Amino acid sequence: MEFTAEQLSQYNGTDSSKPIYVAIKGRVFDVTTGKSFYGPGGDYAIFAGKDASRALGKMSKNVEDVSPSLEGLTEKEMSTLNDWETKFEAKYPVVGRVIS
Repeated sequence: MEFTAEQLSQYNGTDSSKPIYVAIKGRVFDVTTGKSFYGPGGDYAIFAGKDASRALGKMSKNVEDVSPSLEGLTEKEMSTLNDWETKFEAKYPVVGRVIS
């Protein structure tokens, strides 16, 4: 399935009839089984319905960092992002990708 950023934003956990999706490096993961983390009020709810690549690489929960942009990330931050991606791959199914 292909999602625009706007379409992806509809899967942010606020509509309980829809799954919760988080994208990393353009790949969309269904994180609904982790709704206590990614659903409303969860520690990582800020990432729901978005491509959170930059924020995950920087280990940041700042709104301005929740972005697909990898520009300017250090080698260490890219390594951190890759670690997150590996964790997501092991835990959550890939349901699509973000298109621009």
